[in-house]
Amino acid sequence: MAKVFVAAQDLVNEDIVLIDARYNLADQEEGRQLYNNGHIDEALHWDLTQDLSDRNKEQSGRHPMPEKQQLQALFQRSGLQLEDAIVIYDQGGAPFATRAYYLLTYAGFPNVRVVEDGMNGLLAAGFEFNAKKVEKHPTKLNLNWQDDLYVNLAYVKEVTEGQHDKVLLDARAHNRYIGLVEPMDPIAGHIPGARNFDWEQLAKEGRLFANDALQKVVNPAEKIIVYCGSGVSASPVFAALTELGYEHIQLYTGSYSEWVAHYPIATGEER
Repeated sequence: MAKVFVAAQDLVNEDIVLIDARYNLADQEEGRQLYNNGHIDEALHWDLTQDLSDRNKEQSGRHPMPEKQQLQALFQRSGLQLEDAIVIYDQGGAPFATRAYYLLTYAGFPNVRVVEDGMNGLLAAGFEFNAKKVEKHPTKLNLNWQDDLYVNLAYVKEVTEGQHDKVLLDARAHNRYIGLVEPMDPIAGHIPGARNFDWEQLAKEGRLFANDALQKVVNPAEKIIVYCGSGVSASPVFAALTELGYEHIQLYTGSYSEWVAHYPIATGEER
């Protein structure tokens, strides 16, 4: 069983590479401003919009996944090595560190974890906080891409048509899933056939952790494709399923915001 979430206190005296992934969906500049004002010593900042998404892709959802060459360039200019013990934090109880976790795992990095109690946990554990500029020597990487962790729009369409024995798991709030409200996309509802598990059930008091509630919705024998609105908040569910020992997990990064631009949706509860 892979350990994904780690308490900040357990990282004291470990030799780790830190990534700061703080972000605010309501203010695209806030994460970088917070980082510039101060961060954990030697932590690099990865911005959801600039680094962990490719906003140039049209009709591919609100936070399209970057291409492999873009990700490789990010990892190399960040000075990463495949053997690094990489630890990612955000503000705590948020989906941004797990977005970076998913992309690093997709690229084949074997030792990636998420700080379950975020920035405040690291400060409480005594990690140094400063605003020093962080510079890393670029590296050259030979990545082992884990293509089986990713599915695209065409594949999800085939799942809805019964061509693959997969479970679609919608990680958005229940009212969005059943079609009562939709604050972001033009039509409320969900991808036909999907089950629902609100990712925020994994967050409590600024912490993010795997819990047994997920096991009431999907079981380890099932092959699961997680999605959300834009591919970001599905990542905590992907990470939690990984920690719980589920072996057949994929993430549809285009998610509902891509699906709704191309295909019909469903509303209400799924039987």
